[in-house]
Amino acid sequence: MTGRHSAGLLLLRRTGDDGLEVLLGHMGGPFFARRDAGAWTVPKGEYEPGEESAWDAARREFREELGLAPPDGPALPLGEVVQRGGKTVTAWAVEADLDPAAVVPGTFRMEWPPKSGRLQDFPELDRVAWFTPDRAREVIVTAQATFLDRLAEHSP
Repeated sequence: MTGRHSAGLLLLRRTGDDGLEVLLGHMGGPFFARRDAGAWTVPKGEYEPGEESAWDAARREFREELGLAPPDGPALPLGEVVQRGGKTVTAWAVEADLDPAAVVPGTFRMEWPPKSGRLQDFPELDRVAWFTPDRAREVIVTAQATFLDRLAEHSP
């Protein structure tokens, strides 16, 4: 397999009015700081096919991105999408509740400002929040909206 691969878990929870919400993370770092649309993502991360299964990577990345154990329970495969940059993302939906305040995000290091020679740490996800599917569609990375469509096909 060639190209970059990521895997993640899309948490969903039922709301009192027979609806549901999904948990998305806002991408950290300076490039997304002031963006809303297209800056929210399924909590996910990269892996090497052949070295790790997509499922194992999704659970590992959930822990790394959110600082919390991945939820147990049935997982609904949502398949793959290819994002604009060519990365293939695989996701599963898992029903679980999570308090966004409990999240302790992982970090990454990059040179910032560019060409400054200064390395700074930034959170992988600078915040997480629950969204209705309609609101999630307005803010999620464009290609990942397909996961919301596939989830809707399986929801009552």
